[in-house]
Amino acid sequence: MDIDIKTLIPQRYPMMMVDKLESADGDTCTTSLEIRKDNYFIILDGEMSETGLIEHIAQSSSALAGYQALTAEVKDPPIGLIGEVKRFTCHRRPRVGEKLVTTINFGLSFGEVTLADGETRVGDEVIAEAKLKIFIQPS
Repeated sequence: MDIDIKTLIPQRYPMMMVDKLESADGDTCTTSLEIRKDNYFIILDGEMSETGLIEHIAQSSSALAGYQALTAEVKDPPIGLIGEVKRFTCHRRPRVGEKLVTTINFGLSFGEVTLADGETRVGDEVIAEAKLKIFIQPS
């Protein structure tokens, strides 16, 4: 997809953890992030911290909410806040130079609360999974 990610999420450098919305359809999207050495969440060993993976999954959820708002012709992207992280599994931390590809699926929504499932891959390898409860507030 050729949509500027800055129109979908409110985060900016150095906290921006999504480079591109790869695809979106209904309640599902795929995002990507190239891990660079100046990434805020890179730790001394050249790997991204688990916290960085959670933030990337959360911002990928925000990108989906932003895309849904854009298709509904809402001017500004909504603000998303992590309410809860459940069943986060980090199979391994990504390294500088790798590309994360994350799939987000929105589940139940009630009021401003949306349940989301995220899965992050490097190539064919699943490296992280999480279930999030996010609060999506109109901007």
